[in-house]
Amino acid sequence: MIGDLRSAALVSKGGSVDWMCLPRFDSPWVFGRLLDWDRGGFLQLVPADPGASVYREYRRDSNVLQTIWSLGRARMRVVDFMPLVLPRKKLKPPASLRLIRMMQPLAGRTAWKLTFKPRFDFGRAVPSMHQLRPGLLAAKWEDARLFLQYPDDAALELADGVASVNGHVLPGHRAAILLHYVEDRTVPATISIDETHALLHQTDDYWRDWLRSTTYQGRFDEPLHRSALALKLMQYQPSGAFVAAPTTSLPESPGGSLNWDYRYSWIRDTSDLVNALFQMGFHDEADRFIRWVRMAHDRHPERFQVMYTIDGHDRIPEYVLEDLEGYRGSRPVRIGNAAVEQLQLDIYGEVLQTVYTVWRTRRRLPRPRRRVVLDVIDYILENWQSEDSGIWESRRRPRRYLYSQVLMWCGLDRVLRMDQALRMGEQRKARVRRTRDAIKRQVLERGFNRQLGAFTQALDSDDLDATALAISMYEMLPATDPRVMSTVKLLQEKLTVNGFLYRYVPGESEFHEPEGAFIICTLWLVNVLAQMGRMGEAEELFSRVTETANDLGLFAEEYDPKTEELLGNFPQALTHLSVITAVFNLEGRPSGKSRRSGQRNGG
Repeated sequence: MIGDLRSAALVSKGGSVDWMCLPRFDSPWVFGRLLDWDRGGFLQLVPADPGASVYREYRRDSNVLQTIWSLGRARMRVVDFMPLVLPRKKLKPPASLRLIRMMQPLAGRTAWKLTFKPRFDFGRAVPSMHQLRPGLLAAKWEDARLFLQYPDDAALELADGVASVNGHVLPGHRAAILLHYVEDRTVPATISIDETHALLHQTDDYWRDWLRSTTYQGRFDEPLHRSALALKLMQYQPSGAFVAAPTTSLPESPGGSLNWDYRYSWIRDTSDLVNALFQMGFHDEADRFIRWVRMAHDRHPERFQVMYTIDGHDRIPEYVLEDLEGYRGSRPVRIGNAAVEQLQLDIYGEVLQTVYTVWRTRRRLPRPRRRVVLDVIDYILENWQSEDSGIWESRRRPRRYLYSQVLMWCGLDRVLRMDQALRMGEQRKARVRRTRDAIKRQVLERGFNRQLGAFTQALDSDDLDATALAISMYEMLPATDPRVMSTVKLLQEKLTVNGFLYRYVPGESEFHEPEGAFIICTLWLVNVLAQMGRMGEAEELFSRVTETANDLGLFAEEYDPKTEELLGNFPQALTHLSVITAVFNLEGRPSGKSRRSGQRNGG
């Protein structure tokens, strides 16, 4: 994954950009081969000889990707990045410039081939393509236009909406491919190779400077730094919102229909995410998120939606693209997300926990922020006994889910700790304390199934669920409580495969379809094992989780411990933030939030 804090692109090991939505994360894609190999579109840059070997890595402490192609003694480096429009920089790339692929020959002569196959309207529209001048190609459809700049001495062929460009590079002669996206009739100016190289260093500097602001010092710096950089790539900088993932409809099992669109901003996801970054010392992201929450609150002062678009709009209708084959035949391909209409009560606790985390460092609560917090508190006080759809976003099984109850308890518990800044008033404060205690009493009495000897998915339920670990993660009970210990034991016996924890029994869910193990659930187990003092077991399990990342250290939503396949949308923000929170537990940093995360199912 590479990105420019407006959108992101996924680059394959085969040198192909197979996913890229423009102009922003939740726009239609211009390259979508992930979801339809023939009609999706792609941009591939490879050596002309198919026998070349490949090795790739991120540049140190950066989100700039470099790939080394080797053929015999000849070697060529391809550097992929999306340049950032940054304030206070002398060199400002035009806002239209979205992708740069630099060729840096290291040894010998390398012939290269570029295949440019853009598609619009979710793969259904083939653009008209024509060469404007040597080295500049235009692809147009309605109001959207892509411009491809390439070395003007390369050979171009156009046929059936596909452009093939062939050239070669020698040491001392760099070359670049640049992609522009515009929605008007302007034609981008040619950018020189020296300017391109300067943009590379400027982009590298941005990522490295951002990472230097972390206050983390510990023995897990490699996975933490990569997870932090991955999370930052999923931020839409204009609003401060984060997407849950840059993709849609990557399945939870190959050929299955559990395919959801995650290119939006969930209250829960972003709350957890900024808490994880805040603990690492990235404070600006938390402040921007709370401002975004205020904007969402102003749109729906009576209650939050579960998710919003990245600029805070509330309409996210779900529909199906019938004509696309889906990832490895996994249909349907969905755009939008019907879970937007659900009630998920845990998000109110998430917001309060985030505000508490920030307040604990700053010890101040500005009046606009205080007004939002008081409204959230009042909503919990009025609705804590309601049924909801829960963290897994059940579409047909409303219940009083245990995770939602624990999070509401957590939120009320945290606001009592900052009452002096909140100034709730004696009457409201007394009601908060009574409700907090009542929630805990009901969770312990009705959420613990004595016959099973475990906390369950919902109150008065006998369904096992990994969310039972929230009891300890959010400090409702200590990890050494016998009820927590027996719950962990049963979850390990009933819901683990090769050590990886499934969220529940897939065949007993409302969808009755197979799925992988949600990686975050295994990381929850790492957290609780660490809290129990079972550090050897926790570190061994964490080590196995790190093996589920791809070659660049990026994690998917799910993992199949039998086939070792990555499943679900990719990369997944909640998996990466869960890596961060697990590390804090392994290092014995028991801050009220350091063992946090969560993820959904039905959307």
